Amino acid sequence: MQGICQEELAAIERCQKGSPKAFEVIVNRYTKQSYSIALGLVGNHDDALDLSQEAFVRAFKNISKLKERSRFFPWFYQILKNLCFTHLKRKRIRQTISLHNADGKEIPLPAEGDWFSPDAVMERDETKDKVWKAIGKLSDKHREVIVLRHFENLPYDQIAAALHCSKGSVMSRLYHARKKLKKHLETPNGGHLS
Repeated sequence: MQGICQEELAAIERCQKGSPKAFEVIVNRYTKQSYSIALGLVGNHDDALDLSQEAFVRAFKNISKLKERSRFFPWFYQILKNLCFTHLKRKRIRQTISLHNADGKEIPLPAEGDWFSPDAVMERDETKDKVWKAIGKLSDKHREVIVLRHFENLPYDQIAAALHCSKGSVMSRLYHARKKLKKHLETPNGGHLS
């Protein structure tokens, strides 16, 4: 994540006055990072594209709520994160719904697929597949800190700003996330440990 700059502040100010053109500066600055974070959180290319675009739409509609001279990214990250986690919850709910066959017997819907499966994310070698599956088994709060630190290479203070918590909390959460990730990676057949 890049630090706040005068160009970004000026663009935000123009956006808050109703200029859609000024929002392009912000979108151009954060598009790649937004997609990368969404991909890390939901594990699916198409969903990540849709969710990152939706986050920008919502950010533009609500840009007036961003406090004067505030950094865009921590505020925007909350929008993106909430969209991603809501999306995952809806997918999980859909997986648990069941149907009945002609005999009246309950037939569980097949899983729509593991959104963190190798095919859903992209083709990788076996080691990367195992890591992605393990990341997919982490809780939301642990997955997001792993994504921000290891996918985005953000320093602890910037992660703390994005998550609205202290640097110490980030370090603690990251410690526990890495520990759980390691257990998932060491468990035969990728047991669930969340």
